[in-house]
Amino acid sequence: MPQSKARILIIDDEEGIRFSLRGILEDENYIVDEAESGELGLKAVKELSPDLVFLDIWLPGMDGMEVLTNIKQHDKTLPVIMISGHGNIETAVNAIKYGAHDFIEKPLSLEKVVIAADKALEFQNLRKENIALKSRIRTEQTIEITGNSAPVVELREQIERVAPTDTWVLITGENGTGKEIAARSIHAHSRRSEQPLVAVNCAAIPEELIESELFGHERGAFTGADQSKTGKFEMADNGTLFLDEIGDMSMKTQAKILRILQEQSFERVGGNKTIKVNVRVIAATNKTLEDEIREGNFREDLYYRLRVFPIYVPPLRERGSDIILLIQNFITALVAEHGFKPLSFDDEATTALLQYGWPGNVRELKNFVERMLIMYGGKTITAKMLPPEFSQFVQQPSASCEQLISGGSVDFKEARNHFEAAFLEAKLKEYEGNITRLAEAIGLERSYLYRKLRSYNIQSE
Repeated sequence: MPQSKARILIIDDEEGIRFSLRGILEDENYIVDEAESGELGLKAVKELSPDLVFLDIWLPGMDGMEVLTNIKQHDKTLPVIMISGHGNIETAVNAIKYGAHDFIEKPLSLEKVVIAADKALEFQNLRKENIALKSRIRTEQTIEITGNSAPVVELREQIERVAPTDTWVLITGENGTGKEIAARSIHAHSRRSEQPLVAVNCAAIPEELIESELFGHERGAFTGADQSKTGKFEMADNGTLFLDEIGDMSMKTQAKILRILQEQSFERVGGNKTIKVNVRVIAATNKTLEDEIREGNFREDLYYRLRVFPIYVPPLRERGSDIILLIQNFITALVAEHGFKPLSFDDEATTALLQYGWPGNVRELKNFVERMLIMYGGKTITAKMLPPEFSQFVQQPSASCEQLISGGSVDFKEARNHFEAAFLEAKLKEYEGNITRLAEAIGLERSYLYRKLRSYNIQSE
């Protein structure tokens, strides 16, 4: 009996056959729908989205082979089992040729029906798993940073310059900005791309285990070490070692890491054999390591050893023009991976998304898209359908300067804000949407100017 109820559609003009099939399949815990003609069957396929179809070959009006062809044009992955009381080898071969999954003859035996249904649904599940797996592989292989904004274009240019070298890289940026994607992109475009990239999350490994994790250990080195283990450094030999969240390492581990990075050699925990490796190191952190050094939490010599080529991954709020492109990419990927129905956002909702600060950056954006697909797949999202954190960014009608002044009582803050918005909008047009030039011209920090423009819903060209 299936663990989850699959929906099966029976298309047959004989009421007795439909009744028999329904009884057999419902006893197996399937949800069963019926259609007495090919035309009604095609309509049910489109409206009900069944998981499997039993289709009679001989039907009045549109015959079974024509229905099969139309079903495959609508959904080529939907399994169809053809049934006939006049079966022969040629008919069966033609049915399979036109896309049928199986062919069974009348009179229908309970055993044949159940086996055919189970196998067809098992095959369909395997097909879906295969599609999902291929989608995940494509996602994992998609290691280019998405976007056309100036900060992302600059980031890609830096990656292209440093990737072909063996230079060590320190990647900084807030949580969720895509530092690991940047690291994988560097590796993919390097001369080591055919060798492994071994990632280590330094924040996720307990201090007492990090040496074993990085350098490996010999059997009996400590309690529980019942067999030897290869460390990450050794696994990354001739490839790339990605040390994520490097700022979370203890000072003790930092000292050992520094020595090994300098010498490219080490001993396993509990061992006495020196192992030499050829490893390119890419490190990443969401912390400001200069501040950590001043506070005595990070070694200055290790910092400069890692920071041969620094790369900064900008937060999403500094690359607002990429938000819509990222949303579209996430929708496409998640629909392919999970079978969600696609969705869209109306203009007011889109404006709110562009205004929101996205403190969790690209990771938060992806999670948001997945939540919307789960809740509203197949719909157009309006501003009212957005989560509460977006409510303050929904566009509200504002008064003009003339209306404010002529209205009698004028709130000074509102008037000042209105003037600022009008001034910045005019200046942005004057500088053709170039925020960097505008920031220099009016004497504001670029990040502060970004926030101002976002708060007034002013979009750069």
